[in-house]
Amino acid sequence: MDKQQQTFCQTLLLSPEAQVEFGVQQEISRLTNENLDLKELVEKLEKNERKLKKQLKIYMKKVQDLEAAQALAQSDRRRHELTRQVTVQRKEKDFQGMLEYHKEDEALLIRNLVTELKPHTLSGTVPCLPAYILYMCIRHADYTNDDVKVHSLLTSTINGIKKVLKKHNDDFEMTSFWLSNTCRLLHCLKQYSGDEGFMTQNTAKQNEHCLKNFDLTEYRQVLSDLSIQIYQQLIKIAEGVLQPMIVSAMLENESIQGLSGVKPTGYRKRSSSMVDGENSYCLEAIVRQMNSFHTVLCDQGLDPEIIMQVFKQLFYMINTVTLNNLLLRKDVCSWSTGMQLRYNISQLEEWLRGRNLHQSGAVQTMEPLIQAAQLLQLKKKTQEDAEAICSLCTSLSTQQIVKILNLYTPLNEFEERVTVAFIRTIQAQLQERNDPQQLLLDSKHMFPVLFPFNPSSLTMDSIHIPACLNLEFLNEV
Repeated sequence: MDKQQQTFCQTLLLSPEAQVEFGVQQEISRLTNENLDLKELVEKLEKNERKLKKQLKIYMKKVQDLEAAQALAQSDRRRHELTRQVTVQRKEKDFQGMLEYHKEDEALLIRNLVTELKPHTLSGTVPCLPAYILYMCIRHADYTNDDVKVHSLLTSTINGIKKVLKKHNDDFEMTSFWLSNTCRLLHCLKQYSGDEGFMTQNTAKQNEHCLKNFDLTEYRQVLSDLSIQIYQQLIKIAEGVLQPMIVSAMLENESIQGLSGVKPTGYRKRSSSMVDGENSYCLEAIVRQMNSFHTVLCDQGLDPEIIMQVFKQLFYMINTVTLNNLLLRKDVCSWSTGMQLRYNISQLEEWLRGRNLHQSGAVQTMEPLIQAAQLLQLKKKTQEDAEAICSLCTSLSTQQIVKILNLYTPLNEFEERVTVAFIRTIQAQLQERNDPQQLLLDSKHMFPVLFPFNPSSLTMDSIHIPACLNLEFLNEV
């Protein structure tokens, strides 16, 4: 206190400027000391924080180890309980073609087997493996007379497939994969229904794998309806891939070398520019794409009868798109286009024969285009020519025949145009036909799809579940 008074007295003796400077120095000294004290405090707190963080990490590690040990113990206990249950239920040690799972594992089953499954994961395994696994799960629920479990599993499966299809609505491989599996599950529910009409090709062993308690006829209808939806999605995807290729490949590209020299006068430059453009496709591009489709469908185990219907529908689209363009374009209605079309169609027919698809009805869908190509090459002058055209072009309407004749462009100045008198002769001969009025074919038409019953020769107890499916929680019964 005395020291402060002494300092105060000395300050009073100083001049005003010196007093201010002295006060500032005193304040700086005070703040410096205070700052050092605070810095020391911060260092202590940081050191304490590091110590606490280190302790927290140690405790968190202990908690994680404890939780992992508890989860492992619970998993072992559940597996032990499940094994004990199976031991009580089984009358023999051999696998009977049934799979058991806990109700709480149903969501995991659907996730690993349906919603998150990639088709390539199962390459090299039994085609339609998910369908067989699902049936074996259904069969065990039937064996234990658990109608709630059967209903829940089938409902979850159907909803899971719909979810996958919505997510992958432009993926041909994924859509084909679930068409194959949905059809196979439908076949299994028929083959093992206990209905004698579906058991004629079963072995004695397969008859042992039939359902015992439940009639799943209503679910078969739901799966049939779902199969139709998947088929329609598959066709839509395939058509979307093929359609941009068709006009260029079928009408514009020069499959037969040298035909460009006999294009109609005035159209040669336009046609060649289309062929050389960015959107140009040759017939080989269509063939390669159909080869790709066919390989995927076969590899995934789709029924041959359904594969035939797929290509019948695709060939109908090729016919429709090509003919509709022919009916609207003067530059392609010529003798050389007729020659080109007949060659391209013959190549497509050869492709069908090479894939054993010639009985599919695909060639018949091309008949209007085949007749249009012939019409472009037939003579068009005399009464006899008119009669030949009328007898040949039975799949073309009168309106389509007349349109092609009106659009027909001579190859050169030496070839005459089709006369009005000749066209009237054609109209007179065809007037008794009861033809549809529309000129263009319906590009949206889809043939009704059928799913013939196709039982499998596999027995359920012969099916192996690969580890890549992550279905360890399923127990073989």
